[in-house]
Amino acid sequence: MVYQSYRSPLGGQIAAGYYISYFYRMKKTSSFLLIPLGLLAILLLSASCKKEEILGKTKFVFGADLSYVNQILEHGGVYRDNSLIKDPYQIFKDHGANLVRLRLWHNPAWTKEVYGSAGTKMYNDLADVKVAIRRCKNAGLAVNLDFHYSDTWAGPGKQIIPAAWASADFEVLVDSVYQYTFQTLKALNDEGLMPEMVQIGNEINSGMLLPLGSYATSGWPNLGRLINSGIKAVRDASALSATKTLVILHVAQPENVNYWFSHITTDGLVTDFDILGFSYYSKWSNVPINAISQQVADFKKSFNKQVMMVETTYPWTGTNADGYNNIYNSGDAVTGYPLTNAGQLKYLTDLTQAITDGGGMGIMVWEPAWISSSAKDLWGTGSAWDNCTFFDFGWNVNQGIDFMKSKY
Repeated sequence: MVYQSYRSPLGGQIAAGYYISYFYRMKKTSSFLLIPLGLLAILLLSASCKKEEILGKTKFVFGADLSYVNQILEHGGVYRDNSLIKDPYQIFKDHGANLVRLRLWHNPAWTKEVYGSAGTKMYNDLADVKVAIRRCKNAGLAVNLDFHYSDTWAGPGKQIIPAAWASADFEVLVDSVYQYTFQTLKALNDEGLMPEMVQIGNEINSGMLLPLGSYATSGWPNLGRLINSGIKAVRDASALSATKTLVILHVAQPENVNYWFSHITTDGLVTDFDILGFSYYSKWSNVPINAISQQVADFKKSFNKQVMMVETTYPWTGTNADGYNNIYNSGDAVTGYPLTNAGQLKYLTDLTQAITDGGGMGIMVWEPAWISSSAKDLWGTGSAWDNCTFFDFGWNVNQGIDFMKSKY
């Protein structure tokens, strides 16, 4: 095995082998000193503890993915409410949000490198996530931590193994998922930052950690082992915490839910999760908004899990604030929902009503604070989502954000 140096979730530079599993060292040294006996006793005692209700007495989750916010604040962006500059986390709390979703990449060196010599730090690594979670907790917001298990974006057709794990065989990879997930959550818990929810992967339609975790090439049982390894890590870390973290599995688009969850729960033997999560983007879905209620109800009945829409959006304009081409454009309007402030508000209100009518647990809007700024990614400077945010092009809150305060 080739050991590479990378930034640990615990800070500093360590050998990548630390998160390439105790299993690997066991094979080489036959050492079975994995868990101290005292810790093992705590885990066994805690296993019987009843899970705490998420968000106290909150019955419905109003979430927002704010993963870009720290980077935007450090690259010229500001957020205004009634023309006054305010903390964006507090703005979302004031307008009805009770949870923030944050993505976590393994070693996203590219987020620093895109700034060239001006780059000083990485984003969406553990250090950045810690800052965001502290800001969330200061604003009274719960957190959903989204493990991508990649150094970059993971999605339905893109699930790239972290560079530090590239040479790992499947057994090592299974254990690496456990060690990385457990140690990350333990580090957060040690600082009072344990998330209330965790996603084991992001839009894992094709699997995760491809090609070894592809159900098409490696089979559902192998994908199931990877997911179960991550779930076990969450359960073990949660047993050491006052926060009993819920586990979300997440696929893109409602039309893929039945196929994927039917196979992963039977062929993959993955059953110990709490929330069935799915993305819903009208631009890429054949399911109309008026069918969402029945879809949610059917998912809940079929799989006996809580159901949550963990990604969605809708534009308030078809125009663009900068030179970074937008993903949603003027031709992507849904009939009955014009691309206006009122149209965005009505769309998200009707969508939320459909979710609640179907017995769903919540809704999370994806990157509603990705305003135009001098922030960079691999494809541009500014934002490809500025017309889907809850802020106008002067960075003032627009009315779409208040769908979270509507009566349902």
